Amino acid sequence: MRVLENVCARAAKVPCVIIMAATLDEESPPKPAFANEEDPLAEERLGYVREVGAQAVWSLSSCKPGFGVERLRDNIMDTYWQSDGQLPHLVNIQFHKRTNISQIYIYTDYKLDESYTPSRISIRSGTNFNDLQELQVIDLTEPNGWVQIPIKDGNVKSLRTFMLQIAVISNHQNGRDTHMRQIRVHAPCGGEGKHYPLELFGKFGTVDFQKFATIR
Repeated sequence: MRVLENVCARAAKVPCVIIMAATLDEESPPKPAFANEEDPLAEERLGYVREVGAQAVWSLSSCKPGFGVERLRDNIMDTYWQSDGQLPHLVNIQFHKRTNISQIYIYTDYKLDESYTPSRISIRSGTNFNDLQELQVIDLTEPNGWVQIPIKDGNVKSLRTFMLQIAVISNHQNGRDTHMRQIRVHAPCGGEGKHYPLELFGKFGTVDFQKFATIR
C-alpha cells in the first residue's frame, strides 16, 4: 500500500485512478454472467444439474379445462395451470424409480396473476400418496420469475424419492384458485463439484444429431 501511495502522489490524478481500478480488478474479479442462482436453464446448460421432470408422471388435484398439467411443462411463460377447486391445490410428481432430486424451480408472475399467485407452498415427499411427509414450507411475497426451492435430506444436498408433491396452501389476497406457469425438477450431475457443460459437445442442431432425436 505504501508503494501504491507513493506512485499516486507522484502521478497525475487520472493515472492514479487507473492504477487503483486495475488493483481492485485483480483482487475481486467480476462474477461470470451465468452466476445467477434463479435461472434453471443456465444451470442445466452448465451441466451442474439435469432436468428429470420428463421422467415422471404428473397429476393435479384440479384444473380448469384447457389449463391443465401440460401448461406446467410446455416451456412457455405466458401459459399457466389454473386450479378449479378448494385449497390446498396439489401438483403430484411420481417417478417410476427412486430418483435423486436436488431442487425444484417454480415460475410465477404476481404482476399478471395477482390473487392467483401462491403465497405459501408446502413441499412433500414419499413413496406414494399414503406416506407423504412435509419437507419444508415456503412463504412467497409477490414473486415474479423463477423461485428456487432446494430439496435436502438432512445434511445431504439432495433427496432420493419416488414422489414429490407441491401443495399450494394459500394465495395472495386470500385468492381461491392458483396459477403456476412452469415447474422444473433438477437432479445433480456426477459427484460433488463436477459438471458437464453442454457447450463442450457443440450445438445439437446437426443432421447427424437429428437422426437420433427419435427412436422407432
